[in-house]
Amino acid sequence: MDIRLLEAFRAVIETGSVTHAAAALGVTQPAVSAQIARLEGVLGFSLFERSGNRLRPTSEAIAFRAEVDRTLGRIDDLASAAALLREGQSGSLAIASHPMAGVTLLTPVVASFVRARPHVRVQLITRNSDVVRGMFPSRMHDIGICELPIDPSGLNVTRYRMQCVAILPKGHALCAHDVITPELMSGVPFIGMSREWSVYHVVATVFAEAGAHLNVVATSELFAMICGLVAHGAGVSIVDPASAAQFGGIGLEVRPFQPAVSYEIAVFHAAERGLSRIGQAFLDAFDAHLQRFVEPTPKSTT
Repeated sequence: MDIRLLEAFRAVIETGSVTHAAAALGVTQPAVSAQIARLEGVLGFSLFERSGNRLRPTSEAIAFRAEVDRTLGRIDDLASAAALLREGQSGSLAIASHPMAGVTLLTPVVASFVRARPHVRVQLITRNSDVVRGMFPSRMHDIGICELPIDPSGLNVTRYRMQCVAILPKGHALCAHDVITPELMSGVPFIGMSREWSVYHVVATVFAEAGAHLNVVATSELFAMICGLVAHGAGVSIVDPASAAQFGGIGLEVRPFQPAVSYEIAVFHAAERGLSRIGQAFLDAFDAHLQRFVEPTPKSTT
């Protein structure tokens, strides 16, 4: 059934005349009369009776109107849904990330993203980097985040590099220094990263090359937990700047660390299919957030 016939019927029944309905629809009076006649032919019953200068709906028309209102209302809903999708304000997004990014980097961006887009649904999956890499190319997940290295085959990959910082408990003796080095941390209780993460081996190498003793008293798979342990006085550590910024208010002192310890991640999606508008909007928001912490070198995209 032609939707225009239903719209003409609704306009006539609401205005009470073909003339007013034509003005409301922006068409001619004969066009509306023809549409009503066509609709009556399709339905097999009359819709209006003339009463002076006005049209009076038949009993069948009154009953039919309820169905028309529901149908056109649903079409209006579809138009609104399409508009939200078109504007990147609706849809679903599945993001798989390794734990460090999932806890620290993603949470503020996702929170801001869904507050601004109440029609968007985001699913967060947290796995270690090897598992996240194995999920792609995939149609089950939209965006992946993992530590380097990553095989870019079949993927669109953006790499980010952040320079790690030293974190110290409030009032710690090392807070007197503007820059922290391995020599200053030598022998000091240190909260380390899990050996599964590449940054652990970078830190161990930096200490070894400086002839400093890396005194690891506890380890964690999460920068967030490391920050919590340092804030409670368990030791000192080296973490990414985003984690340090997010947890700085819980009792941490943050200092630059030299020599540079880089923490690198990859953000990627399957190359065989383009991201949805909502997916691209999220990547843009995530990129804007990371630009506060990345080194002043342009990110590279494969």
